[in-house]
Amino acid sequence: MTPGATRPTSGAGADVGPAESASAPLDRGSPAARPDVEVLIVAFGAPGLLDSCLAALDAQFPVIVVDNSSDPAVRDVAQRHGAAYHDPGANLGFAGGVNSGITCLGRPEADLLLLNPDAEIGPDGIRQLERCLHVGSRRSCVAPAQTDPKGGKPAKVAWPYPTPLGAWAEAVGLGRLRRGNRFMIGSILLLSADALTEVGGFDERFFLYAEETDWQLRASKLGWTSVLCPEVVATHVGAGTGGDRQARYIRFHASKERYIRKHYGTSGWWIFRTGVMAGSMVRSLVLGGRRGRAAADRFHTYRVGPCRAESGLVTGGRGQAPTPA
Repeated sequence: MTPGATRPTSGAGADVGPAESASAPLDRGSPAARPDVEVLIVAFGAPGLLDSCLAALDAQFPVIVVDNSSDPAVRDVAQRHGAAYHDPGANLGFAGGVNSGITCLGRPEADLLLLNPDAEIGPDGIRQLERCLHVGSRRSCVAPAQTDPKGGKPAKVAWPYPTPLGAWAEAVGLGRLRRGNRFMIGSILLLSADALTEVGGFDERFFLYAEETDWQLRASKLGWTSVLCPEVVATHVGAGTGGDRQARYIRFHASKERYIRKHYGTSGWWIFRTGVMAGSMVRSLVLGGRRGRAAADRFHTYRVGPCRAESGLVTGGRGQAPTPA
């Protein structure tokens, strides 16, 4: 991010220090001083889900839809709901789509709600998130509790950051004992305007998955925290916008490899990789049925190398939400 900028520009998000502010910081102590919220939706097809997502907002907030699919049906849905529509002319991935959308926003003082097309949250829920974001200091982002809209099954929103030693904790069955900072999944995530200015934009090397994890880790290194607001409940289909299941699986693990390599280097990646392989091998031998086969697939993916496996994929659409499962 360029020093002095009030919003991150598009391009790979770099780990940078605090940006110089051209104006005095906003007083967050008074509700009247809190900025409004702008909503950014990165879409790839699925106009029906986008229609429901926008309907839930009830035209209460400014919305921009970044259409990575250049789909006329997506444009029509956005315009029908009064949302701004931006076609970047190519599939930029989620991180690139977010950064591209940010450059189109008009108010750098507004907090930014990232919202998946397959997720729904109403105006009251967004206002509750805004209050949660500013009730404490140095909160980079907040997320609501999430449930499946059909069965009401709760989804896990707060996850421990992936680490090399964490992979070994999972391998030996101690993953549930991991404590410390956690990141929030990016399907419904309200970002602080101040944090965006200080941390910068998303790292576009993450085409899909792990971009929100990377951003929150960068924020945490600057003293920001990520917070779950369980009193706010929203719905999220999860991979509801389609896409090939195997391609999503490979992209998820390839993004995890990039994340570990970025923050822990090559040696950290080898520790992480061998931990995942060890745990997967044991589970493939002990567990039967679907879980055993999934563990065997994971072992094979990490033996080959997720990024290497991803290189064999034809670049496809965003197609799904950046969730950790």
